[in-house]
Amino acid sequence: MILVMDVGNNRTVLGLFVSKKLIAEWRLATDKNRTVDEYGIVIKAFLNSKSIDYSKIEAVVLSSVVPPLTSTFAEMSRTYFGVDPLVVGPGIRTGLSLVYENPKEVGADRVVNAVAAINIYGPPLIVVDFGTAITFCAINEKGDYLGGAMFPGLGIAAEALFLRAAKLPRVELQAPPRIIGKNTVNSIQSGLIYGYTDMVDGLIQRLSEEMRCEPKVVATGELSSIVAPYSQRIMLTNPVLTLEGLRIIYELNCGR
Repeated sequence: MILVMDVGNNRTVLGLFVSKKLIAEWRLATDKNRTVDEYGIVIKAFLNSKSIDYSKIEAVVLSSVVPPLTSTFAEMSRTYFGVDPLVVGPGIRTGLSLVYENPKEVGADRVVNAVAAINIYGPPLIVVDFGTAITFCAINEKGDYLGGAMFPGLGIAAEALFLRAAKLPRVELQAPPRIIGKNTVNSIQSGLIYGYTDMVDGLIQRLSEEMRCEPKVVATGELSSIVAPYSQRIMLTNPVLTLEGLRIIYELNCGR
């Protein structure tokens, strides 16, 4: 069994693979103050909840965009599973050519998503990840990572409205009954869902024009299911794309 871990700014996503099959996945809040022991106990509890024998975990693969937690999760892997993790970063084989001014600036999650999308769907591609930020990764016909774009995610926008506008409430991130809101909550929801959908579609259009091709557009991330149904440019949605990418990177590096 292979345990893969994607540590994001707000959420940490875990997946367990047997061969190429994802048999379980879990999500927990990312907390920089949690210790090695706290994360170890929580993850073991997840495994126990599905009657999984964690002594059979033979490998751990880690992707992290939260530097203080990279070492925490790596130490947790060694302490609780007896496995030295494969950490996505410089020196790891990905098969990906980064056509970027400073390749070290490309987030591990973006690299992992690109690797997964290329292997599963084939280039050219635009990968849109709906996380804390909404990120766009452009991949040409040769499978080269060209770069991309990003802007604040839906959650950040909704929270900013609540915190900075005294009379505006927190709202649930879901589409309202109609585009023209008849109350404050529905008006905010309309702006967030349909406004962000059009921003995403507009940026995909501009990226495609600069790429001079019609790429496949793949959406992933926890909030992808909110926007994708209303998008005219998103063709595919894969909520576990990052987990699949971590598995593929393990295979590239360990020959499985």
